[in-house]
Amino acid sequence: MTIVSKSIDIKTPVENVFTYFARPEHVSDQIKNDAVGMTVIPMDIKEGMGVGTTFRIIGDFNGKRLEWDCETTEFVRNERISAKQITGPFKHWKITNEFKSLGDNLTKVTMSVDYAMPFGPLGAILDKAKFAKSAERGMETALYNVRGLLEGNGSIPVY
Repeated sequence: MTIVSKSIDIKTPVENVFTYFARPEHVSDQIKNDAVGMTVIPMDIKEGMGVGTTFRIIGDFNGKRLEWDCETTEFVRNERISAKQITGPFKHWKITNEFKSLGDNLTKVTMSVDYAMPFGPLGAILDKAKFAKSAERGMETALYNVRGLLEGNGSIPVY
């Protein structure tokens, strides 16, 4: 089991940050660097992208393509969004985004992924060698890009 966690402060109200993260494809659009690319495709959308919403993740991690389906398991407005793998390659996979208002115009976001690689001991070696580092870089890139967008240094996609 591996847990990768990254945090960032964003100079915008918690409501704005939460609303952006409530659409998982928004954040995945920002996970783009040399080692990681990710696409999220909503499949069954529940009210407000809340609990029960399902989506497919297609990820490229250092040339290794993985696909898995997820379901939103927790949706507490302006506080937390969690989703878990329902089908896919991992033994288990869960992402949690937590939001904390640090003032009228400042929000701390913490993105955590808890997963276990397939392939037994070989999977653990691959994870340590490549996957965990590329996942960490991808999360960090996404958080910096989202901060730039929400603080007005980029363009926010409209769907």
